[in-house]
Formats: sequence, C-alpha cells, structure tokens
Amino acid sequence: MKKDVRQAKIEQIINQYTITTQEELMEKLKLSGINVTQATLSRDIREMQIVKQPDSSGNSRYMIFKSGNQNELERMYRMINGTVTEVRQIEFINVIHTQPSYANPLAAVIDDLHMDDVAGTLAGYDTIVTFCPSVKSAENIKNLFLKHSNPDLLVSSVD
Repeated sequence: MKKDVRQAKIEQIINQYTITTQEELMEKLKLSGINVTQATLSRDIREMQIVKQPDSSGNSRYMIFKSGNQNELERMYRMINGTVTEVRQIEFINVIHTQPSYANPLAAVIDDLHMDDVAGTLAGYDTIVTFCPSVKSAENIKNLFLKHSNPDLLVSSVD
C-alpha cells in the first residue's frame, strides 16, 4: 500500500466519520482493506498534521490541522496523485474522475484553497466538475491535475 493512497484514505475516513482514537481509525482502515501497524498510523497522523479537536457537538475527534495554503496545496497534490484517474477539459469546465469515494474530499480541498482558476466545484462519488472563469483557467487546472497525477492511475486524458 502506497503511503499517499493510505493517507488519502485516512483523510477520507476522518472527514466522513467521527474518529476519536487510533484504534477506531485502524478498524475503519481494516474494513477498507488497509492493514496498518500502530507505528505507521502514528507516523501518518503526525505527517498529516491530524489533531484532536472538539467538533460542533463539543466531542473530541480527529481533524486535519489547517495551517495555511502551502500545507493545503501539498495535501491536494498528494490526493491528486493517489486518486485521480482521468481529467477532461470541456471549454471552461473540467471533469475529473477519481477512484470511488474520493471526489468529495478532493473537491473540499480545492474549495478550501480558493484558487483563482476555480469558480466552484461540484462533486459526486467518483467525479468532480470544476467550473472555471475562462477556457484558459480551465486549461491551467487541467494541466495542474495532469502534472500531479500518478501515471499508473491515469486512464486517459482528453483535450
């Protein structure tokens, strides 16, 4: 299991579920087909800057610490590399396919970055649509995704 893919799954799990302990996180990973040691999980938590914080209900849970755009950009690049399977530009729109269940977490990161070349996103189970202010902006986003995509996962790219 590649670290980027494992960490993308960890991020997806903590965004989707209320996880309060490493044991809970290990169990969710195991249910997803990812077996990980406690030492590896601790290292991932540290690298990903996952912290325990109170949620809106006041319960303590794991969350990714957001400390600025550079960290968010790096996280987006890792997620692109570990999950994107196809990028297609249609005028000022990009249709981005991901592995199942990864579209929403990746779109959330794109939204959090407030990128000038992205006016908005729409995400489903395995597809993200980015709406861009111009054809040139859409081309910039397409090129960014292609640059950071894993060639082994990329099925195709259509212009």
